[in-house]
Amino acid sequence: MSLFSDDDRPKPKPVHEIGQDLSMLSLAEIDLRVAALKAEIERLTEARAKKDASRSAADAFFRKPG
Repeated sequence: MSLFSDDDRPKPKPVHEIGQDLSMLSLAEIDLRVAALKAEIERLTEARAKKDASRSAADAFFRKPG
């Protein structure tokens, strides 16, 4: 058993925070953030597609014969 609960552990700082001031970032830092956000968008898109397919399959299974 750990002395600290998961809630007490420091959380890693996010790569980017929405609405954050970008004026102090270099072009390279902005490029890294753009790449990270594009990867996250792709991950979200894939997760949405999986949920949609699962929902469609469930709807088809439970649909009453007409």
